[in-house]
Amino acid sequence: MTKRFHLAAASILALSIGAGAGFAQGDLVGTTALTDRIDAVEDAALEDIRRAEDAARFTNPQFAPGLTTSIALTYAGKSGNTDTQDLAVAGRMRYNVGQWSHTLGFGLDFGEANGVKNKQNVFAVYDANYYVNDQFYVFGLGRVETDQFPRRKEGFLGFGPGVRVINNEATAWRVQAGPGVRYQKLGAGPSTTEGAVMVSSRVYHRITDTIFLTNDTDILNSKVGMLATNDFGISFQMSEGLATRLSYRSEYNNKPAPGTKKTDNTLGVSLVLSF
Repeated sequence: MTKRFHLAAASILALSIGAGAGFAQGDLVGTTALTDRIDAVEDAALEDIRRAEDAARFTNPQFAPGLTTSIALTYAGKSGNTDTQDLAVAGRMRYNVGQWSHTLGFGLDFGEANGVKNKQNVFAVYDANYYVNDQFYVFGLGRVETDQFPRRKEGFLGFGPGVRVINNEATAWRVQAGPGVRYQKLGAGPSTTEGAVMVSSRVYHRITDTIFLTNDTDILNSKVGMLATNDFGISFQMSEGLATRLSYRSEYNNKPAPGTKKTDNTLGVSLVLSF
């Protein structure tokens, strides 16, 4: 018999526990509701641990040629004391031919309560890569997002070179940077379209056979402001039944919205224990 215990980041755990004060009316003893919450925490913990193992850290990722597609959809509607509807759709399409790899990902998130919309977010990213060899590649990146709560529209289109500065069995470091065009519109204010620069860094270092650390940095800078994120993590794979990841993520905006701080920091702990 296998038992699993999961500890996700505090914010994720709080969200899972606080999703509702009571169990669903149709689940009298609460077992289904509890299972759903356990699964949500389990999925978040496993995804956080898997995310650290970037397939492109050491070499060009090998994908099956041709087109592959995956789409996921969830819907929940509730009536009675409160009337709510929530719909989420996400998908990924990847097309690979020769040294080219094209990926399109999208996410849609809609919600309403008592006939009033309270969530409407659309997000899409297009990523194209041409792999010259195991050391050099060229990328093109397009991103667009609209959010009605709060009202916000953002977009970026850029391209540039990428290089693996260090690439050995223990350490991998790759950097990519390039110019682009950035679009932003906040609330009822005017929109801005201007030149921008994007820089990304991915560092991986294996300390032992069971411990490795990662540090991912992304910077987007233009006249409207600079956004920067840094995600540092240490992963422990002590055995097949024990995996842990500790992470610290910092997000910096040098021109934040009124009443908000420039920096947000998140400490995350993901633990998967099986026996």
